[in-house]
Amino acid sequence: MSSSRFRAPAIIATISLLSIFGFEPFAWADDAESASAVQSLAHWLSQHPLNDENLQSIAEQSFASTSLSKTDAEKTEELLWKARVNALKDSHKAEFDSRKLTIGDLEMPFWYQVFGDRPESGRSLFISMHGGGGAPAAVNDQQYENQKQLYQPAEGIYLVPRAATNTWDLWHQSHIDDFFDRLIADMILFEDVNPDRVFILGYSAGGDGVYQLAPRMADRLAAASMMAGHPNEALPDGLRNIGFTIHMGANDAAYNRNSRAEEWRNKLVALKESDKDAYVHEVKLHPGRGHWMNLEDAVAVPWMARFTRNVWPQKVVWVQDDVIHSRFYWIASAADESKAGDRIVAQLKGNTVVFEHSDAKKVTLLLSDRLLNLDEVVAVESPTHKLSEHKATRTIMAQATSLSNRLDRPSMYSATFDVSLSE
Repeated sequence: MSSSRFRAPAIIATISLLSIFGFEPFAWADDAESASAVQSLAHWLSQHPLNDENLQSIAEQSFASTSLSKTDAEKTEELLWKARVNALKDSHKAEFDSRKLTIGDLEMPFWYQVFGDRPESGRSLFISMHGGGGAPAAVNDQQYENQKQLYQPAEGIYLVPRAATNTWDLWHQSHIDDFFDRLIADMILFEDVNPDRVFILGYSAGGDGVYQLAPRMADRLAAASMMAGHPNEALPDGLRNIGFTIHMGANDAAYNRNSRAEEWRNKLVALKESDKDAYVHEVKLHPGRGHWMNLEDAVAVPWMARFTRNVWPQKVVWVQDDVIHSRFYWIASAADESKAGDRIVAQLKGNTVVFEHSDAKKVTLLLSDRLLNLDEVVAVESPTHKLSEHKATRTIMAQATSLSNRLDRPSMYSATFDVSLSE
């Protein structure tokens, strides 16, 4: 990824002087070169199916680094998206038809049912995690079958995966993130799922998974619902931009599940008090109920369905789980330079990205015109209030990189640059 850094006082003075005399201090996209890049990409795609190998090789093409106008970036995004979807439909069809995902030596069978009419924007997806955990396979198989009958959305796909292992932490080991990424991609490809309408929920051990997965995968979700689980060491901070609900039997005292639910209620209330427009949540402890809530928790499904993902939020709170992620919304941080508990807090103020806190010494901003104006200078303020200014260049290379990391068109970025936060 390329980056451009400038000393703030000098560039601000330069911009002011040049503006007086009618000059543009930064040369953004040249219209002719930008249009030519669109044509070159279209021609190249007509000869190369956009499989994994060809998606990587785009970076070697001369047109990939050409600066694009906003309009042309929209065109190249459309071209790349259609070509990628066509290629993946071919390569993913066998696994989808088998209803079984395979990653390495692990397998995740899944079952789903479709409810309601398909909205014009695409179907909703509810991924529902079964209970069980550290038990013989037969016990978890039974829980998998039971989960299929628990909930019915008014609209959407109700999908129940069978955990790939039979361990106590079966829903929050590191492979789950990869399996869920694949599940979401396959449902986008073959069932026209709207990626802004993805929800997770789970019961008992599945609820343990929701506590863990929702904060670390929040940038993929609209909302999440935890039923009768235990949070272990998870923190709610990453839930800022999604809906989150907890349902617990008031008498479910095993492993202190009920008291831990109360603790999370208090944490969520405190987070919302300090950030009024965020952390939308609902916590219900059902009177007289133990570990089984007699389906009173089913109200969580329509509650979640009110939400649509905010994929380009104005503020991001990212706390690394023990399963390290390299991207969260519009910020990337190298996985090999991150550790559990690392915290980044950043927000937009106009066309300025303000880092209130960052344990990462260097980050990469993943930018789109959906977030800010890429035809203007993007300023970055570090936690020590040091200001730098950057030219964000839209390129096919950035779009292809985004698409190679995630089949998620609404979150596709078109420009990146690195930012040092160490001073």
